[in-house]
Amino acid sequence: MDLFTYSAEQSPQGKLLADRMRPETLAEYIGQEHIVGPGKLLRRAIEADQLSSIILYGPPGCGKTTLAHIISKQTKADFVQLNAVDASVKDVRGVIDQAKMNKAMYGRKTILFLDEVHRFNSSRQDALLPAVEKGDIILIGATTENPFHYVNGALLSRSTLFQLHPLSWEHSLLAMRRALEDEQKGLGMLKIECEEEALLHIAHTANGDIRRALTALELAAMTTMPERDGTIRITLEVAEESIRRPLVRADESTQYDVLSAFHKSVRGSSDAALFWFIYAVEKLGMDPMVFIRRLTVACSEDIGLANPQAMVQAVSAMEAYHRIGWPESKYIIAQAILFAVESPKSNSIPVALGKISETIQRIGSAEVPLHLRDTHYRGAEQLGHVGYRYPHDYPGHYVDQQYLPDVIKREVFYEAGELGAEAKIRLNQEQRRNAKRR
Repeated sequence: MDLFTYSAEQSPQGKLLADRMRPETLAEYIGQEHIVGPGKLLRRAIEADQLSSIILYGPPGCGKTTLAHIISKQTKADFVQLNAVDASVKDVRGVIDQAKMNKAMYGRKTILFLDEVHRFNSSRQDALLPAVEKGDIILIGATTENPFHYVNGALLSRSTLFQLHPLSWEHSLLAMRRALEDEQKGLGMLKIECEEEALLHIAHTANGDIRRALTALELAAMTTMPERDGTIRITLEVAEESIRRPLVRADESTQYDVLSAFHKSVRGSSDAALFWFIYAVEKLGMDPMVFIRRLTVACSEDIGLANPQAMVQAVSAMEAYHRIGWPESKYIIAQAILFAVESPKSNSIPVALGKISETIQRIGSAEVPLHLRDTHYRGAEQLGHVGYRYPHDYPGHYVDQQYLPDVIKREVFYEAGELGAEAKIRLNQEQRRNAKRR
């Protein structure tokens, strides 16, 4: 069979290879063994046709829609698919009304597959809740966004959450090998010889996106002229022309995760902190200022008085970014990041603030001691606002006196750490406390 026979006979409906090779059964499904492997809960529920409401959470191309497609093939329930991008409350209520009728008249269940459920606002999600609670519909929600951020808590609590992992290049390679061998739905009827390097290049570039891998393989096969004996030879050069490296999609959850990774890396790894910063800005297109702001916070939250110069470096980087822009300022920002990571660390500031917040909640209100109250008016002495001792009049510019309210006058909130410049502060605190005991 040659290229032109294939085009006319194999795909009369114009279906792409990725659509033709879409798995129809769990045996054909690639990846996610942790939830649909033999004996796993979701697999058992699908095979027994006893599915309850579920949320499928995972990155694009990991197989959420394919899994829903398999369920639609294996269930005896009515299967309805809506996309949250264009589905209205009226559409949802129409599905629910029909589901109630089918359940009452025929005892038949209804499964509603709602793709991109995170695009449903709260009011539209609320429309689903009563039907899910009563069992009128079984919901399958698919989302690329963190469901704890975008799915109503009540709806999430009534569904089982399954997290799908990103697929690997090995999964893409497996899918392509199947397509090359399958004579019914794939490319097996063609005489294709594909170099191993070509397959590996497509698999690695697709980065776990099986649809992209199969589309590239099909493009390579369809645009390569057969040799005299009908062989279609897919070389590495052909593969490189058939697939391009994708732009990484930086959804909101991804941005939060990368920013979190950056801040945590500032506490312990110069290499990782620099990596996440450059990756986020140059690969995900995130705003450098987001990371400079987070770095400035970290300089107080995680370094504090152990090295006060870290804050100076961070603020200087912020000023440099405003004045000279990107990419020139990346060197100044990188310097500030490295200075912060390599600085001695202390969390004594957030610990002190936490203690104070807890204390305020506990005591409710606090009276200012009389000797600390304002005395810049006539009659202050008559009200008893006397007794304040001016520290600069004493040796060491310090005098022991009460500064906190009576109810918490012995509380200690800020305890200096033992590293860097804060070690001197700790020594000073200890000397003052020893002076009180004498």
